[in-house]
Amino acid sequence: MSGKPTVGEYMTRDVETVSPDETVETVARRMAESDGHNGFPVTQGRTVEGFVSAADLLLADDEAPVFTVMSDDLIVAHPDMKVTDAARVILRSGIQRLPVVDDADNLVGIISNTDVVRSQIERATPSKVGKLMRTLEQIHGVTLSEERREVELTDLTPTQARVYADELEGRKYELERGLAEPLVVIDNGGTLHLADGHHRVMAAHEAGIEEMDAYVIVPDRPVELGMAKTAEKEGLDDITDIEIVDYARHPLVETTKRLQ
Repeated sequence: MSGKPTVGEYMTRDVETVSPDETVETVARRMAESDGHNGFPVTQGRTVEGFVSAADLLLADDEAPVFTVMSDDLIVAHPDMKVTDAARVILRSGIQRLPVVDDADNLVGIISNTDVVRSQIERATPSKVGKLMRTLEQIHGVTLSEERREVELTDLTPTQARVYADELEGRKYELERGLAEPLVVIDNGGTLHLADGHHRVMAAHEAGIEEMDAYVIVPDRPVELGMAKTAEKEGLDDITDIEIVDYARHPLVETTKRLQ
């Protein structure tokens, strides 16, 4: 990514909305049955009329129309707005989600505090990719290209023999909330070596996820990678060969406890 990320790059485009005439009971039920929604933009056509939150519904009459309880003093964002500016608005206003409108004031998306965090996590990845590409170019004298694509987890050859259970829990948390950054993979003549993201891959595998977003580095010719030698030495053919280490049950920890 070049420059500062914008709201349009990280907003959710498929936005669930409610009508001003829907009843409090109907909207409350939709909220309760949704996947983590605690509020909805209220729209008439594509025009945003307001925002209704769980707090707005708490003491309202079940049959009251939403427009009588929604907040119509609305703060909105624009797709070209920098994510850092949206973050300031979210922080200072206490609003967790900002509707995003275009120049015609039509709803085009929504950006949440989760999207803001994700934008900051993902910004670190291009620097990893750039550093790795420079290293490969210097060592092997190859020309490299880089692309963003979905990769099948079963196609990956790991280059790290073990991951740690405590960190795995953190990666599971990120996956569940859409915060996980992309993997970094080297496509070396069709063999996909996983260069960065072993904990994320194992968390995804345990969650039943079959493919993940990745930055893929492609040399213009196959090269003899040091990480490929490591994989071969460790007997790593696919991700099921990765060992999950739980130091809570590590023999040395148990020995230490017995000595205390």
